[in-house]
Amino acid sequence: MNLPPVNPESVKMEASWKNALLNEFGLPYFATLREFLKQEKEAGKVIYPPGNLIFHAFEKTPFDAVKIVIIGQDPYHGDGQAHGLSFSVPNGVAIPPSLRNIYKELAVDIPGFVIPKHGNLEKWTEQGVLLLNATLTVRAKEAGSHQKKGWEQFTDAVIRELNEQKTGLIFLLWGKYAQEKGKIIDTEKHFALKAAHPSPLAGNAFMGCRHFSQSNEILRNAGKTPVNWQV
Repeated sequence: MNLPPVNPESVKMEASWKNALLNEFGLPYFATLREFLKQEKEAGKVIYPPGNLIFHAFEKTPFDAVKIVIIGQDPYHGDGQAHGLSFSVPNGVAIPPSLRNIYKELAVDIPGFVIPKHGNLEKWTEQGVLLLNATLTVRAKEAGSHQKKGWEQFTDAVIRELNEQKTGLIFLLWGKYAQEKGKIIDTEKHFALKAAHPSPLAGNAFMGCRHFSQSNEILRNAGKTPVNWQV
C-alpha cells in the first residue's frame, strides 16, 4: 500500500528540529509508522506516551540548543510513566529503578547534589540535554511492542543529523543497546562516554562512571555553560 507522505506541519515538534529532519517526514517508512500507530489506536490499544508528548524531547530541547544526548531504549510502559523523555517520569509518579541509580551516581559525582523525591528531568532538557529514546512509543504493559516499526530509523536520523551538523556534542551511552546505536557518532568531532546501563539488572556496574562531572568539564573546556544536574 502506497501511503501519502506525512505533512511536517502535522508533527508536534520545535521548528529547528523540523528543519533538520524535514527529509524524514517524506520517506515511506515514516508514513508506514504513522499508519501503524493509527491502527493500534483503532484496535483499542493504549499507547504511551500520550500523542501530544511523543515528540516531547524535541520540543523541550531545540536542535540548536543540544549539548548532551542521553540515549534510552523504550518509553516506560506503565500507566502515567512515559512523557516523551528517556529515563524521566512526570511529577507524582514513582521514581523508576534505573533513575534511582542515576540519582545515586549524581549524589557521589556532583558536589551538593541532593537526591530528589521526583523523577522529572525536564530541567535537564531546558539546559540542552536531549533525552532521546530509540523507540518513541510503546503499547501499555508490553515492553518493546513498538520496536522495529520505524522509530529506530527515525532516531538514527536524529543522531545522524546531530553528528553531521554539530561539533563537540557529548553522547552518554549507557548499556550495549545505546552503545550499538551510537556507532554512527564521529568521535573525532564529538565525545562518546560509555558505561553500563543504570538498571539494577547490571548490578552496580553503572556506579562510578562520573559521566555528569566529566560532561561538565568538557563543556567548561569548550567555553560552554555546564549543566546544573539538580532537579
